Amino acid sequence: MTLESLLSSERVIAKLKADETIPAIEEMVNHLVTGGSLPAELAEETIEALCQREEQRTTGIGNGVAIPHCFIENIEEVVTIFARSEKGVDFCALDRAPVHFIVLFIVPKSQYTLHLKTLAAIAKILNSADTRNNLADADTPDRILDVLSHRAAGV
Repeated sequence: MTLESLLSSERVIAKLKADETIPAIEEMVNHLVTGGSLPAELAEETIEALCQREEQRTTGIGNGVAIPHCFIENIEEVVTIFARSEKGVDFCALDRAPVHFIVLFIVPKSQYTLHLKTLAAIAKILNSADTRNNLADADTPDRILDVLSHRAAGV
């Protein structure tokens, strides 16, 4: 499993508007609903689950990256969205730095171990400073996907 295999241009926000955690989560979930990747009737439950996860412990892992995630009952596969914030989002990250790259994913509740594989795939790609620098310069969904696919290929 790789990050770019979980994304499509419809699941990328190149210029996130929100600059705080909850509004960023809401913007990303609403984007998934608008794009048809998440049923509208699951939006509220998903936002609530993501917010509860943030209250337990921040998903801002440092180096400008946050990986909000949750488990939902009525989905069949992992739903993922990537957002890039030029100004940064206050995710109360471990290093206290603003977050510029957010990978939000939703896992079927019945597939708990799948979230570990998904986290590993995300961390593997976003661990690279070069990748984060290239993502900072990528201003369209297609360019962002190109950066992620090149990184996954080891280019």
